[in-house]
Amino acid sequence: MVLGRRRKNDPRETDPLEPVLAEPEAEPAAESAGDAERAGGWSRVLRGNRGLWITALVAVVALGGGILLGQLVVSPFDRAAGAGAPEPGLVTVPVEYGELSNDVTLRGDIGYNDAVELQFDTSSFEGAAIVTGQVPEAGAEVNALSIALEVTGRPVIVLPGELPAYRTLRFGVSGPDVVQLKEALAEVGIAGGDPASDLFDQETANGLAELYNQAGYPLPEPEEGAREAVAAAEAGVRDAEQQVADAEAAVASAGQGASPVEVREADNEIASLWRQIREAEGAGEDASDLRDQLEVAKLRRQELDQPKDTSAEQAMLDSARDGVASAQESLVSAQQDALPFLPASEVMFLGDLPRRVDTVSVSRGDALEGAAMTVSGASVQLSGAASSTDAGLLEEGMTASFALPDGTEHPATITKIAKSDEGGRTKIMFEPDPLEPSVMREIQGENVRISIPVGATDGEVLSVPYAALTAGPGGESRVEVVDGDPRDGEDAETRLVVVETGLAADGYVEVTPEDGELEEGDLVVVGS
Repeated sequence: MVLGRRRKNDPRETDPLEPVLAEPEAEPAAESAGDAERAGGWSRVLRGNRGLWITALVAVVALGGGILLGQLVVSPFDRAAGAGAPEPGLVTVPVEYGELSNDVTLRGDIGYNDAVELQFDTSSFEGAAIVTGQVPEAGAEVNALSIALEVTGRPVIVLPGELPAYRTLRFGVSGPDVVQLKEALAEVGIAGGDPASDLFDQETANGLAELYNQAGYPLPEPEEGAREAVAAAEAGVRDAEQQVADAEAAVASAGQGASPVEVREADNEIASLWRQIREAEGAGEDASDLRDQLEVAKLRRQELDQPKDTSAEQAMLDSARDGVASAQESLVSAQQDALPFLPASEVMFLGDLPRRVDTVSVSRGDALEGAAMTVSGASVQLSGAASSTDAGLLEEGMTASFALPDGTEHPATITKIAKSDEGGRTKIMFEPDPLEPSVMREIQGENVRISIPVGATDGEVLSVPYAALTAGPGGESRVEVVDGDPRDGEDAETRLVVVETGLAADGYVEVTPEDGELEEGDLVVVGS
């Protein structure tokens, strides 16, 4: 069979996969019939399974290409794994040049200092305590002699002091609150008595009269019947004094003895009786009765010549004088009850005046219950807390700064460093530089970041990380500067520079070369 020859109209003529075989030369005549048959069998196998043979051929080609590609293409990971570890190099950082500062940073609250809620005493009012006026607005300033509020037509007068009003102060009471009242009156220029004495006296009452006069309000009304009691006591004193006058006149009259009229009348009576006796005896009549009358008249005359006993009149005078003393005591007591006094509901003692009104929770016409307003110191205060370690770096008078809402830094000064609390935190008080009212309204009550420089270099300096410093044989500090390629590792060219250290901050330390050269950008070794 000739494999390269195709018959006419054979469908396989158009099959592009069928190989075109060249027509062989004429076979030798000696070719055996068995060989011809074997060749024909293989031809039939190829033509009958050509799809399978083509698939197998493609698979073999793909496998061979994959093996070849796998040998040529290698991943970076495999290449690195196969390459082994690189030679170790030096870990370096450049020398920095610039200002270096060490800051303590903490958080703090800003606002007006010493904010307190004001609660007004309403115990002296029989009915509801109604706010009738003098209601301040937020931002108003409260000072000594200010009217904090008007309740039921009565003022609440602000006076300097730390001890709250807890009772009515009137004539005769004593205690530390009386001393505070006297000191407060003196501070506002009103004489209220000697502060060294804790007794409410007449001068204190007079001072209260002037206090209410300056406040523009009448004095508090005394208790019912007090004025009538004073009037009655005054009348009683007058009556007692009149009784004394009458008794004194009686004593004086009795002590003068018989008057000339009484003596003359007694002498005339004796002379008349003598005439009557002589006439009766001349007429022979019994004159014994007349002689008895004469003896009585003589005795009366003798009594007129003797000093008169005024003990009865003197006793009446003494009694009258005791009545005057008693009436005067009653008058003093009544007058004291009517003296000016200070109800606890009409005064508000506040320390650190002036104060600023932060919030007001009542309006005119409201019934006063609970806290009516919140006031604080007029000065702005910034307070924060620092750890005991950071607090040890701080001192009063140090300058600080805090961030405003627009990001700018505003100066402040440390005014007080309090003792550490149980948690180990120390309270730090700051006084900010003056702030614009609009800025203060924006940041009041906010928590801000505070920075306090505790050390700074004088201008720009060289600095390196702590890890770059090593100790020399004499304890000197030094750094290792790389002049060659750090990647050369132990073979890299380096030199040691002895340095003097300065301020340390944020992991860096100021260095000044003492033996050797060191410049900005030089690479110093921090590890290998």
